[in-house]
Amino acid sequence: MRAGYTRKVRSFLGAARLRPLRIAVDAGNGMAGMTVPSVFAGLPITIDPLYFALDGRFPHHLASPIEPKNLADLQALVRRTKADLGAAFDGDADRVFLTDEQGAIVDGSMLAALVVRALLGKQPGATVVCNTVVSRCVPELVERLGGKAVRARVGHAFMNEAMHAHDAIFGAEHSGHFYFRDFWDADSGLIALMNALAVITEEGRPLSAILGGLCTRVRSGEINFPVDDLPAALQRVKDAFTDGRLDELDGVTINYPDWWCSVRASNTEPLLRLNVEADSRALMERKRDAVSRVIRASV
Repeated sequence: MRAGYTRKVRSFLGAARLRPLRIAVDAGNGMAGMTVPSVFAGLPITIDPLYFALDGRFPHHLASPIEPKNLADLQALVRRTKADLGAAFDGDADRVFLTDEQGAIVDGSMLAALVVRALLGKQPGATVVCNTVVSRCVPELVERLGGKAVRARVGHAFMNEAMHAHDAIFGAEHSGHFYFRDFWDADSGLIALMNALAVITEEGRPLSAILGGLCTRVRSGEINFPVDDLPAALQRVKDAFTDGRLDELDGVTINYPDWWCSVRASNTEPLLRLNVEADSRALMERKRDAVSRVIRASV
């Protein structure tokens, strides 16, 4: 079974021949500790392993790479070994987050952009599904490469529904879930990583330079607010930003030419989740704080 899985993951490289690279990998004491060695065996990739021993107690840190604090050890390893990039997986390895060669965290939207760059280069005109929190840069890249971008609500069920409906080649979530039509519409951190490596090989440049050419916008990351009355809080946000373009596909998204925000209820917890993206860091921080004040006033 492991051999078949390895062949399937490697198939996403197509005819691409990886150049020699050094990767720091934090398996988080989860399944990546079992799958990464077999997938990369025989490839020109040097793996610097971190926490590869399977241990459901997760003794070093939680296997949740979306939390920046859980990437600290990986960032240190990338800098110490001068790796070309770092990759951190969650417990079952269906999610992955990267760092660049300097140890800076690459958010889920930017890894999605790398995958789009790889896949649409081989299948022009294909459809890509992005959830409502993914950076504007990703659907814009899809369109530039001749594809079609479709939006969907956050969450596995909604993403799968949209992928089936539109026969999408790829689905991207900001949370590090990446879905592939040719992997039975399932999510796979390793396949996302393979596509990123294919782009790095083709570009022949450091990951930080590649990402800088894909997107210059600045994102806040997800900020969580405990709220007793979720509908009232969402209404307060709508009332505070009436001059923007309102989108209610998933919670409240307010769009402006140079920034946007998403405020949505968690699917699993009594929380509001805020994401802000803007054309500059100063604008992002100013709007992040403004929306946060509106949400806190309703707590």
